[in-house]
Amino acid sequence: MATTKAMLKISGMHCASCAGILTRALTKVPGVTNAIVNYSTEKAAVEYDETMANEQALIAAVASKGYRAAVLKDDGTGQADGYAREAAMRKAELRALRQRVIISAAFSFPALLISMLIPESVLPIKEYVLWILTTPVQFYIGWPFYAGTWAALKNGTANMDSLISIGTSAAYFYSVYSVLSGEGHQYFEISAILITFILLGKYLEAVAKGKTSEAITKLMRIGAKTAIVIRDGKEIEIPIEKVIVGDLLRVKPGEKIPVDGEIIDGYSSIDESMVTGESIPVEKKKGDTIIGSTINKHGSFMMKATKVGSETTLARIIRLIEEAQTKKAPIQRFADHISSFFVPIVIGIAAITYLLWSLSGAETEFSLLTAVAVLVIACPCALGLATPTAIMVGTGKGAANGILIKGGDSLETAHKLRYVIFDKTGTITTGKPVVTDMIPSPKIKEKDLLSIAASIEAQSEHPLADAITAHAKANNINLQKLTGFHAIPGFGVTAVIQRKQYHIGNRKLMEKQRVSTASWEQTIQQLENDGKTVMLIAQKNVLIGAIGVADQIKETSPAAVRLLQRMGVTTYMITGDNMRTAAAIAKKAGIEKFFAEVLPDQKAGYVKQLQRTGKVAMVGDGINDAPALAQADIGIAMGSGTDVAMETGNIVLMKNSLLDVPKAILLSRLTMRKIRQNMFWALIYNILGIPVAAGILYPITGWLLNPMLAGAAMALSSVSVVTNSILLRHKKL
Repeated sequence: MATTKAMLKISGMHCASCAGILTRALTKVPGVTNAIVNYSTEKAAVEYDETMANEQALIAAVASKGYRAAVLKDDGTGQADGYAREAAMRKAELRALRQRVIISAAFSFPALLISMLIPESVLPIKEYVLWILTTPVQFYIGWPFYAGTWAALKNGTANMDSLISIGTSAAYFYSVYSVLSGEGHQYFEISAILITFILLGKYLEAVAKGKTSEAITKLMRIGAKTAIVIRDGKEIEIPIEKVIVGDLLRVKPGEKIPVDGEIIDGYSSIDESMVTGESIPVEKKKGDTIIGSTINKHGSFMMKATKVGSETTLARIIRLIEEAQTKKAPIQRFADHISSFFVPIVIGIAAITYLLWSLSGAETEFSLLTAVAVLVIACPCALGLATPTAIMVGTGKGAANGILIKGGDSLETAHKLRYVIFDKTGTITTGKPVVTDMIPSPKIKEKDLLSIAASIEAQSEHPLADAITAHAKANNINLQKLTGFHAIPGFGVTAVIQRKQYHIGNRKLMEKQRVSTASWEQTIQQLENDGKTVMLIAQKNVLIGAIGVADQIKETSPAAVRLLQRMGVTTYMITGDNMRTAAAIAKKAGIEKFFAEVLPDQKAGYVKQLQRTGKVAMVGDGINDAPALAQADIGIAMGSGTDVAMETGNIVLMKNSLLDVPKAILLSRLTMRKIRQNMFWALIYNILGIPVAAGILYPITGWLLNPMLAGAAMALSSVSVVTNSILLRHKKL
């Protein structure tokens, strides 16, 4: 099966139940395996078998339910023409909505003033004037509500449009009856003002929702627009979309790096804050990889393009955030479930309210007004917005801090974590061995010992050999000519320098060459107790020195572990290293519990073991830790945007800093707190609002909730939920 993904921009949704209708419609399209429609982002993420379905079929399914859809496509630049189109569409929709609010207000507010201030003695045809003023509002401005109601009815359900159209129509047509029959009062201005308030609320909600996606909007704007490419030996400036893999590009000081690539000549310091959130520029030289759209601060250099268009780091980050904001958290599915049956229940409550007041002897218009107020105040918009808006802000804030969270489900799970398991190499440690100790015998100088060791190890491909040669280079040690180089796997190496035989390796090599280590045992033991690998150096059969090599722990590791422990999270370390080295590294990092001598394919088993008593996060480099990352409730991948890290982890730490692990958990906790606040107020609003609208306080206080006030309160509840989510942006991580 050839599965592909499509992202659709949906127009015309009014509430969470609209998203439910579209989700069901899309999943019924033959070949569609999964569809998620997000009311807050107004997008649908669809997975389908391209041999059975296509984008036109998806658009048709949306259109059949009375909504509009457009496919968001990448144009190959990585900026995605779809994203630009979406921004244009959102702007046009906002402009159209604002115009409708203005037109609605232009008719309804004069009607309200005439109704309140001008008596019939001054204006005998007052009721007809009100009828004329409010009719365009009811049927022209309010037409989308009728269309939405009809679309819902065709699907055997009801939505927010149903509540508004039924409520305002009841008030409008009762007023028509009143004018024509001469009995009762008219309420034309109530239905018109109601529509105006609801539209104003929708407009304010749309403006606020635009702010929730500010992080992704900023990312879209920062891409480079042009590049200086070397063609036929000449430097020419071309649009960014014409750069191809393998192109040689010139990057000058202060310019944005056009695409992902590798420096082939020159050096500079690069501001990578837009990707990592780290403000300090990173020094880059020949051979180093660089990220497109980051800023070249000082030097001029030549680079080779390695990734362009939709494959660049920036494009992939944008795609990840988009997908994260579309994926639903379990708590959001709960809210959607409530919304799906809430509207029919509200219509039933409104009908019962009307009947009860009518049976109690109340006038028809009184019964009608209470029923209309119930319909209007109960719209579940705030409930539908409670979770997705908070998730949008949370994932955006994470991205701004170099923490990529791949979905609402991950953001929700992270706050429940009880255990965090850290891989050792490359996660707690730098992953790059360095020389920590040079211990020569009394018969040789330290620089001579290093010269011999580095000269021989320069011929070796072992990582420990690289550490020794790098140490010699840093100390300006000259290498010597040698002969007879021979590597003995699992033991070490031997070679001849100036007719003298040397052996460099472990204890086993010394035993093999009959070199006594007895007088060095205390030194060796001390180095090994500190978690260091010991390289012994012998001239013929006499030990002349030892070199301690260790993978140093990152500066941030102990601080990150302390923060997690303060947050009530138990930390573990897992490594394939021996018990002694594992104990030394764990002690330095402040981790009390660890698993040592663990093979890569056994790591997932240890994750499973801890999952029996709580949620587990695995933090690793995304390559040899892949099975454990997949098994964990939350896989946290280290690495500055590597392919494997991007694909494997639920959360990707772009700064490669363990301090971002507690930050990610804190962000999850803050986001969940916002979601709970939003859900609480949305539900409390409906629980308290419906009885008040139904007139429960009238017999006691004589006060009845006017449908106009109900409409204003309903609009305000949605805006307040979105605003509460936006406040998350100002929380410090």
